[in-house]
Amino acid sequence: MSEAAALPGSKSFLNHIRTWVFDLDNTLYCASTDLFSAIDRRMGEFISGALRVDFVEARRIQKEYFRDYGTTLRGLMLNHGTDPEAFLEFVHAIDVDVLTPDAALDSALERLDGTKVVFTNGSADHAVKVMDRLGVTRHFGAVFDIAAAGYLSKPDPAAYRALIERHRIRPAETVIFEDLTRNLAPAAALGMTTVWVRNRTHWSDTFIEDGGTPDYVHHETEDLTAWLEAAISARREAAQARR
Repeated sequence: MSEAAALPGSKSFLNHIRTWVFDLDNTLYCASTDLFSAIDRRMGEFISGALRVDFVEARRIQKEYFRDYGTTLRGLMLNHGTDPEAFLEFVHAIDVDVLTPDAALDSALERLDGTKVVFTNGSADHAVKVMDRLGVTRHFGAVFDIAAAGYLSKPDPAAYRALIERHRIRPAETVIFEDLTRNLAPAAALGMTTVWVRNRTHWSDTFIEDGGTPDYVHHETEDLTAWLEAAISARREAAQARR
């Protein structure tokens, strides 16, 4: 079995996982599609127009706020009083046709027991548009977006606590999937099992500390669907062993 498909460590945690929490961008779909670059460009355009700066300065502000506040939007709200709804509507006005229906992911989610939730720093409208394009919307009981979190963004621990409260999640029975390692730290601190969905784009590599994997990352993979398939097999084997 390839490293991407392997399920490292003990399989015992799979027996009591009841909730599966997925990040959206560059996690639920493959980062190699480069869809997020369109959102990235739209953010730069919004900042350039709203703050009346050239695109180079807009880019600098965008990345600084992303680094310091978790999202560019949070920095814009705190420093410039930006209307979050106007920002989200503008940056998510993109064509998602670069994505294609993902039959393998659809099949894995269909066979994955438990509640499935999307937890995104983007908007619910964007999440639904992406899930519809992938053909997986029907599997998710909820989208917990940045508006639902009161415009607090990952990795702010308050956003995770709001997710837990809203959906009555038990962290010890929850797995969370993310492409950014720093967004897994608060989840691990709350008792969730964490899975880092690695990719080889700068979106992910920016947050690898010292080129290694942080201790709060419990599992890692470059192939979300393969990891889910391995999890499904492990749960099936455990169920058969109990008979």
